[in-house]
Amino acid sequence: MQIGSRRCILNPVSGDGEHADYVPRLMEARGFEVYETQAAGDAVELGREAGRAEASEVAVCGGDGTVNEVVRGLNDAGHLDSVTLSVIPAGTANLLAGNIGVTDIQHGVEIADIGATRPVDVGVADEEPFLVSCIAGLPADASVSTPGDLKERFGTLAFLLTGAQEALRFDGLDITIAAVGEDGPFTWSGEATCLLVGNARKFVAEGGQANMEDGLLDVAIVEQMPTGNLVAEAIGQRLLALDTDGVTHVRADEITIAGHGKELTFSRDGELSTHETLSLSVRETTLTLRVGPGYEPDPV
Repeated sequence: MQIGSRRCILNPVSGDGEHADYVPRLMEARGFEVYETQAAGDAVELGREAGRAEASEVAVCGGDGTVNEVVRGLNDAGHLDSVTLSVIPAGTANLLAGNIGVTDIQHGVEIADIGATRPVDVGVADEEPFLVSCIAGLPADASVSTPGDLKERFGTLAFLLTGAQEALRFDGLDITIAAVGEDGPFTWSGEATCLLVGNARKFVAEGGQANMEDGLLDVAIVEQMPTGNLVAEAIGQRLLALDTDGVTHVRADEITIAGHGKELTFSRDGELSTHETLSLSVRETTLTLRVGPGYEPDPV
């Protein structure tokens, strides 16, 4: 095996940080060179270096944000479609790992070594790749303050579950959305509480894993959200039904979101950015991803 062809990029402070003591040993025993991040943004550069070195396998040990940084670096190096990526879940929510059937750190180590591979879609927002979701509105604003226990229990929906105070403070989104969907062109304009765009994640029809191999993004527009003394389950249930009033759902491969002269805050796999207009698209089955036995190529 070519030296350096297998690399593990490890964030030692993700989650509780305990993985930093033993994951390097486990990965080195499987032929991976381990590179640790030292500060925010390091994973992007380590991803670029892995791409420039034409690494055949890159394992990422950390949370969804670390995975996103590595994917961005590989993309910058033009290597995203030539690498096999695996995920060792060591973050708080670990949404991507949960949706591809990787259950914990030890399982992630095993999958990174010998797991099955699937070609999956990569979402793109303003030329930046994402694997899980890109969200705007209340969840994006609330993501920096979402309690860890809610993130662990509800995943991306936790960003909607921070309670009535967040909802009362939020002014809403005045947006126009134009998309090319599976049923043709789609346009929506108005006031929304949030916009949820998922690649690995869907937000209606019971939520959970989206089809990552169909060349489409799952879009949910939440027009209204009740305020007052809400419990997490009530808000979660509101988003889980296809026929819920105030929730519009479409599946599309091209989406443009305009903020009517006002910048919008987006959270792309946990990375915050602001845009007055944002274009999203899909690179169909462009990334080879190692998955666990619980992964469903075509989830119901």
